[in-house]
Amino acid sequence: MELLSIFRKFSTSKREETKILLLGLESAGKSSCLAFLCNEELAKIVPTRGFIIKSLLHDGYRLNIWDVGGQRSLRPYWINCITRADALIYVVDSADRDRHKEAANELSQLLAEQRFIGVPLLVFANKQDLLNALSAAELLEVLELSSVVDRSVFVQPCSGKFGDGTNDGMEWIMDQLKQWYD
Repeated sequence: MELLSIFRKFSTSKREETKILLLGLESAGKSSCLAFLCNEELAKIVPTRGFIIKSLLHDGYRLNIWDVGGQRSLRPYWINCITRADALIYVVDSADRDRHKEAANELSQLLAEQRFIGVPLLVFANKQDLLNALSAAELLEVLELSSVVDRSVFVQPCSGKFGDGTNDGMEWIMDQLKQWYD
């Protein structure tokens, strides 16, 4: 891990443009979280078919966020988006307890990919505005992330509907990216 970190830092130092993947199962709220971050109207959100790339400027960095559809038919293609990814935001519907195992399995497959080792992981524990939503600590357990040692991991409670927590999550991502690039 240490050698990989040194190489990654060397090969990308002072880079001002980043690639962030936004992944998760369909209906987890990926596009809603992204819309809030881009100051877009939620009423215009439609399910992502394929992928959408949105660029944000933040602290002198251009964040190219790849919002990739979460439908079962698209998930095998997630792996193709990993190349040169600087961070992963994985969105989970915290209230959809029937799909947490499926979300955990998909995330586990992503984290096992060699090209993805060392890439920071932010989990948006979305839909915290719903009464039956798991807390960030509970989701950390369900996703089996406490044993991950090859990357920085943070679970941020949020509501893509109201925007709560989304900016805090992006601040964490920025802190991780600055550690790589500065």
